[in-house]
Amino acid sequence: MEPPTSSRLNSRKRRKDGSGPNGATELDGIPPKISRRSLGLREPAPFSDEVEIDYSKPYIRVTYEEAMRGTPLDRPVRVYADGIFDLFHSGHARALMQAKNLFPNTYLIVGVCSDELTHNFKGFTVMNENERYDAVQHCRYVDEVVRNAPWTLTPEFLAEHRIDFVAHDDIPYSSAGSDDVYKHIKEAGMFAPTQRTEGISTSDIITRIVRDYDVYARRNLQRGYTAKELNVSFINEKKYHLQERVDKVKKRVKDVEEKSKEFVQKVEEKSIDLIQKWEEKSREFIGNFLEMFGPEGALKHMLKEGKGRMLQAISPKQSPSSSPTHDRSPSPSFRWPFSTKTPPSSPANRSRNESAVTYDISEDEED
Repeated sequence: MEPPTSSRLNSRKRRKDGSGPNGATELDGIPPKISRRSLGLREPAPFSDEVEIDYSKPYIRVTYEEAMRGTPLDRPVRVYADGIFDLFHSGHARALMQAKNLFPNTYLIVGVCSDELTHNFKGFTVMNENERYDAVQHCRYVDEVVRNAPWTLTPEFLAEHRIDFVAHDDIPYSSAGSDDVYKHIKEAGMFAPTQRTEGISTSDIITRIVRDYDVYARRNLQRGYTAKELNVSFINEKKYHLQERVDKVKKRVKDVEEKSKEFVQKVEEKSIDLIQKWEEKSREFIGNFLEMFGPEGALKHMLKEGKGRMLQAISPKQSPSSSPTHDRSPSPSFRWPFSTKTPPSSPANRSRNESAVTYDISEDEED
């Protein structure tokens, strides 16, 4: 039981000694963990008319210095941010995040204007007011949502919701016959500026849709929407269907071209491999051929060796030098018996001549 305990103690010491998680140091490249401020939200933010406010306590605004120092937990800094929030996007979420983090202890109230006010003062919206309320409700930085928020903030509205500061970007917002609807908020010292997120806005998203209208109309027609639902004429509907077919044919042709290019590339790679292998085999064959049949090849040595063996086999054996030599009498010259130049001989001479012929022939055979 002692070894596991000691190993656990050592591991704990290592974790404690290390500056990073699991005993790692900064040189290991592991970023330090960020302390969690609050648990994840499980429900959407409530509406203001669903929240009870204790009006028995007087409404006393906190100053900017007090808010920055930090207020008690039961008295958070109440920050208000309003807007249309049509096509809720990351720019809206970033603005609300900045408003939520203005002070150490912040309670964020978000006002969303109704369709009537928005259509009168700004223009038509893509999402209706209920959809916009719901989108803001599900933003993690929002604590409370005010439906049908006023276009211009009045002192009565600020007192009713006990607002300490109003958060918005500091660019003058001209509307409702005013150069800046937040001018009186700034003069009262209740304005807390935030920064706009460049490159994203509701107008930019609508511009993209209008610019690529044909693409989105064809997309929705393909997904089952009718031309009537999309407010598309009969001629345009047929045109979009034809364009869709043409695009499909183009896509097929492009796929075939890509596949053919891949096939040709594979064939080229294989042909290159075959050529390389053929060259290697040809070099090996040529080397073996030269090694066998070249000027100094093995075949020449084999022929020389075989020729030497043949000459040695057919050449007579030399007699030993110590063997005695016998003097031979010169053999008589050979004469054919029917030669006219030689005179006829007696039977005795004829027998001697025959013996001489026989001797000469035996010598020839011996040679």
